[in-house]
Amino acid sequence: MTAHLRSIATRTGDDGTTSLLYGQRVRKDHPQVEAVGALDELNAALGLAKASRPPGRDVGELERIQQELVALMGEVSCAESDVARHAASKFVRIEDVALARVDATVAAIEARQPKFDGWATPGANLHAAALDLARTAARRAERSLVGLSAHGRHLRPLLLQYLNRVSDLLWLMAREAEN
Repeated sequence: MTAHLRSIATRTGDDGTTSLLYGQRVRKDHPQVEAVGALDELNAALGLAKASRPPGRDVGELERIQQELVALMGEVSCAESDVARHAASKFVRIEDVALARVDATVAAIEARQPKFDGWATPGANLHAAALDLARTAARRAERSLVGLSAHGRHLRPLLLQYLNRVSDLLWLMAREAEN
């Protein structure tokens, strides 16, 4: 007896809509869907940065950020009316400790004083370019999150702080990877 696998092609989005976390249907160009898509692009760009790393380079921080992005996407994909439900759920959420860890990683890289001359020009090597691609995806995602409040979706300030700091970290990691 074989297990019945559910198809990824549900066809429920054929009409140009998709579901938020708890089932509310919205258009695929809804600001929350755009923001989640931008976070998903960041996650994929981080995957490229991991895959392009030189042998022996630790990717633990990139993997932690990827895991935290999944939590961030879940919270962002929740309708404003379901915020309390999400907060009371067992879903993982970004907490202050994640921001503190990213801040500590930024400080550690800054203490090593990576070299750079003025504005960075990405492309010194594949890994640095992948990190810069992830950085620009992080900034796009950050812009999408900032815009949600104008559409009635108010996020915890920690989420914006976290994403802002992640993009700073990726910039530093790219500069370090260039050397």
